[in-house]
Amino acid sequence: MRLGRGAVLLLLAGLGMALAARLPTADLGLRPAFGGAVLQGRVTVAGGDELTGVWSGAGRARLLRCTPRCETVESIPVPGTLLLGEGTPYRVVLAGEFRPGQRVRLALRFRGAAVLNAEAAMLRP
Repeated sequence: MRLGRGAVLLLLAGLGMALAARLPTADLGLRPAFGGAVLQGRVTVAGGDELTGVWSGAGRARLLRCTPRCETVESIPVPGTLLLGEGTPYRVVLAGEFRPGQRVRLALRFRGAAVLNAEAAMLRP
């Protein structure tokens, strides 16, 4: 069976949309903290995955589980949507000095081998 050009384009467009729906997305900002900044916002992954690392120009960020005390962990579970911030059970902390309004490029790595390049702006205290 031979498909027409329109059918092939429609099939490719559908495949592209399906792949795009599976890619992680992030809406992030940074809040000042002692000696660095805490990542805040939302990370969304289709299905479920684990966040295994976050890097900025200053190096690798610390992944923390804060229930009841903060402890460094190897990964953070992402059950579809992960909320990050000062009042959440999981936190991501970057070391360094950041200015209000500064944009910081981040690379987020997931266990499913996906890498998400994102940008976070330093918020005013």
